[in-house]
Amino acid sequence: MYNAINNNVDKIDILCVGEVLVDFIGHQEDVLINDTRDYHRYLGGSPTNVAMNSTRLGLNTIMVATVGNDGFGSYISERLASVGVNTNHLNVLDNKSTSVIFVSRSQGTPDFIPYRSADCCIYEEQISREILSNTKIFHTTCFALSKNPAQKTILKKAQEAYDLGCKLSIDVNYARKLWKSKKKAFKVINAYCKFNPLIKISEDDMLRLFEKELPHEEIFEFFHHQGVDTVCLTLGSKGVKLSQKGKDIIEMPAIKIDKVMDSTGAGDAFWSGFLFAYIKEKSINECLDIALKLAALKLQNVGRLPDNINILSKLL
Repeated sequence: MYNAINNNVDKIDILCVGEVLVDFIGHQEDVLINDTRDYHRYLGGSPTNVAMNSTRLGLNTIMVATVGNDGFGSYISERLASVGVNTNHLNVLDNKSTSVIFVSRSQGTPDFIPYRSADCCIYEEQISREILSNTKIFHTTCFALSKNPAQKTILKKAQEAYDLGCKLSIDVNYARKLWKSKKKAFKVINAYCKFNPLIKISEDDMLRLFEKELPHEEIFEFFHHQGVDTVCLTLGSKGVKLSQKGKDIIEMPAIKIDKVMDSTGAGDAFWSGFLFAYIKEKSINECLDIALKLAALKLQNVGRLPDNINILSKLL
């Protein structure tokens, strides 16, 4: 059961709110799940990856999430604590099992099958007003917003964070299999966009959301129209585009690597680097540069990033 521990809140760089999962990533390369014979276990969940990466880059990060009172939940708690992520707001439920996802190993966007239980049970008491008033960035995902009670909790706390002057962030990692309907997904995404978050999206996410290929300018305009100033569109091996309302679009190429080992978590690594540089008050171009460096490192490693990612923080 969740129990608030820390009443004296330090300054928090990133408050990550959303899914914490156990990823089972396929051992065989470039095959779908139906042809995958065995899997290796990793800590997963987009906001979890951001929390882990950000902490290892030297930021003060809190993870707000929920697990089951089981072996996977213990594994998650231990992994988060091992790198210094604040887990005082990690809820542990006796009546729910820890959520798991089976993921194919591929160079592109991986196929996945989710088995969800505890991850969506995020409640208001896990996020106090005091925490929000001391937070620089409130980060979540489309995955986390896909199911109640987490959906209602995150939208309410996002409003509170916005009113307190906190900068919001979201990875719009939309997947149809997670939502009751696309109409509901658009409604929730639009509601979050009213808080002018930093937005991270991918071409694959947008193809799933709009169910057709759109010119990048139309994608940017859609989010700008919802009240978003900054939209970052990742393009895989083609790099990234970023649009700031009223300014020219910035384009940067991806860093070339010899071999892609695993694409799972590359987008999270990218966004961890971006938010890290953003908190350090670097220019948008510098934010993109460090983001691309971190993504390139992740693509060359299966599972988590290598232990030496803190060397990137020294580049700023």
